[in-house]
Amino acid sequence: MNQEHGIQNLSLEDVMGDRFGRYSKYIIQDRALPDIRDGLKPVQRRILFSMNKDGNTYEKSFRKSAKSVGNIMGNYHPHGDSSIYEAMVRMSQDWKLREPLIEMHGNNGSMDGDPPAAMRYTEARLSKLSGELLKDIEKETVDFVWNFDDTEKEPTVLPAGFPNLLVNGSTGISAGYATEIPTHNLGEVIDGTIYLIDHPNASVEKLMEFIPGPDFPTGAILQGKKELRKAYETGKGRVIIRSKTEIEPLKGGREQIVITEIPYEVNKANLVKKMDELRLTKRVEGISEVRDETDRTGLRIVVELRKEVDAEGILNYLLKNTELQVNYNFNMVAINQLRPQQVGLKDILEGYITHRKQVIIDRSQFDLNKAKKREHIVLGLMKALSILDDVIRIIRQSKDKKNAKDNLISAHDFSEEQAEAIVSLQLYRLTNTDITALEQEAAELDEQIKALKLIINNPSELLKVMKKELREVKKTYDTDRRTLLEDKIEEINIETAVIVPQEDVMVSVTREGYVKRSSLRSYGASKEDDIEMKDTDELIYSGQLNTHHHVLFVTTKGNIIYRPVHELTDKRWKDVGEHFSQTLSTLLPNEQILKVFPYETLDDTKEFVFVTKEGMIKRTLMNEFASWRTYKSRPLMCMKLKTETDELISANLIDSTKAYDVTLISHLGFGLRYDLSEVPTVGAKASGVKAINLKEGDYLVSTHIFLSDAKEHFVTLVTQRGSVKKMNILEINKLGRAKRGLMVLRELKNNPHRVYASLSTNNQNELLMVETENGASYTLDVKNIPVNDRTSNGSFATNEKTDGEITKISISQKENLD
Repeated sequence: MNQEHGIQNLSLEDVMGDRFGRYSKYIIQDRALPDIRDGLKPVQRRILFSMNKDGNTYEKSFRKSAKSVGNIMGNYHPHGDSSIYEAMVRMSQDWKLREPLIEMHGNNGSMDGDPPAAMRYTEARLSKLSGELLKDIEKETVDFVWNFDDTEKEPTVLPAGFPNLLVNGSTGISAGYATEIPTHNLGEVIDGTIYLIDHPNASVEKLMEFIPGPDFPTGAILQGKKELRKAYETGKGRVIIRSKTEIEPLKGGREQIVITEIPYEVNKANLVKKMDELRLTKRVEGISEVRDETDRTGLRIVVELRKEVDAEGILNYLLKNTELQVNYNFNMVAINQLRPQQVGLKDILEGYITHRKQVIIDRSQFDLNKAKKREHIVLGLMKALSILDDVIRIIRQSKDKKNAKDNLISAHDFSEEQAEAIVSLQLYRLTNTDITALEQEAAELDEQIKALKLIINNPSELLKVMKKELREVKKTYDTDRRTLLEDKIEEINIETAVIVPQEDVMVSVTREGYVKRSSLRSYGASKEDDIEMKDTDELIYSGQLNTHHHVLFVTTKGNIIYRPVHELTDKRWKDVGEHFSQTLSTLLPNEQILKVFPYETLDDTKEFVFVTKEGMIKRTLMNEFASWRTYKSRPLMCMKLKTETDELISANLIDSTKAYDVTLISHLGFGLRYDLSEVPTVGAKASGVKAINLKEGDYLVSTHIFLSDAKEHFVTLVTQRGSVKKMNILEINKLGRAKRGLMVLRELKNNPHRVYASLSTNNQNELLMVETENGASYTLDVKNIPVNDRTSNGSFATNEKTDGEITKISISQKENLD
């Protein structure tokens, strides 16, 4: 420190740490978190105490809110008047507090989030129940501290005649801590407290027989008993609060959904607006009108539906996509012994019971001292009356009041207090009846003193008093439970039919991953091949589907992408579709779409057969690829590839109840045929088994799967030199999985033929298109291609010398949904 100028050199870290630490301690202890004993935050406690001190209680008339706020701010809470008034208003709102602590005349806000009227317009007073929180505060039952300017004293806690923290709950955010304690039913909480007083070792499970769960002022339905128990044990947990709804019939076969109770702290106006937006944006079909019919008789929201609409389905959609159903997160944090603590149900009740014991002891001690003092006076008065003539004589002979007191003390051994009471006695009290009244009072005081001593010295007597007082509070203020409790959290399943209008559309998919759906009108106004795409790209699927259908896209790198048809980008038929990379970030740059599988529903009897270029094969059930939660942003693996160079060359969907043969054809001209049953069915992420024993430098070109009882199955082979041949694949004898196979071409010493592609060509109405590296293209009618034997190299379809090698082949044939 620089002594001369009194300047300290401190680092910013030290200053910030110290100041923020102090600020945090203040807002944790003295602003945002409730006390475990009376369930109040400081501002709430100050409001109740100040209004009580000013006589602004339930049995007196209402008083301007501004006056109360001014007194609270001036005496106890030196902060903005808005923070005080907002806290006061919240304590009067019967949709926020289960048992409001303040009664207010005027506009005190609404469930729609409307602000209350300014405090100069509203009037307030304490509710009758607040009296139970403040009862006996004048009997030295709680500690008082000086206020901010040391002019008044304020309580650190209220006597709290009932466990307010559980009854009215609390919500708040401070530095490093937040709290969310739900409201409960007063009668249930008192029953639970009484049980815990009698059984201090009671389990949370047993306490839950009395306090089964929260009871919100807005009613509704709470689901999740298991989660509730966890929350009551640890102070943390999540349950579901669902609106109370009913489906009512209307004229003309229509229905409407009527909502009579909504979840706690949900803004009704926003909820109605959100439901109406779903109708306007047509995100859900079938809603004709959303109306708020709430009036003074109660809450009522009506969702009117169109004719022949699935009301149950729409209700499920609304529950899932609006605040008709919300998650409620328990985070029960309260100030316990001056420190923030996460507390369970039992901790809160124990904190309350401990506090209440001390309050009753302090009150009894206060009453005992008062009774003893009065008894002392009464005994003195009785003694004075028994020697009345002498007392009168002494007083008459005295000079003044003080002298009279001194003379009485010296003459008859009265105490200072007794002498004061005697000289202050009014003459009418000297009647004969007064001695009787004093004797009666003395007897009553003696009884009271005995009873109070018993309470102070006998713990079981103390607990009896506590239970009796709690029962009286319950008897006076108990109300029926409003929130319905359900054991299980009900899963909401939304049928696509509910939210998506059924419509036939055309879907197109390109090799490089551009996909879209188009209306039949747009498709009808364009030519089928009039689709814009890159020169390097090609259309691999176009077909008519319904918006209620689904599509699986298999990629060359062993991934599978799922999309419901209605989620595909809607574009004109001639426009470029949306690329998968717009939504999927994990696709590789060289990954392409291999095949497209549309379906209406997943079939348990169907399975995929995947084959890779480097000779691996696997079977996986179709239902392994049911819609997954993150399908919009992540594909699912359908086959694990062992090397970076490997890729899928074929994906087929087969009926697992039938017997199939599989034939694999390699680049070097080997063909291997065996029963598909030799390939095991495995999970989605498996890499499969060896399909064929490939020579070094060889790789698979194609896969042919056909029914084992087929009499013939024709494939057309095209070699890199432009030779084409059709052959019956059954010519290849069955060998067994992972063998090398038999030659399907005749090996030549010079410039041998290599298989460029082989295509199944059983359909006689197909056209085979062949393109070469020098730009020549040829179209062959499949039925005109001669059938050759296995060892033949076929006949040339192109001019090898001028056209160059084959670069592309395709068959013009439409794929349909079947």
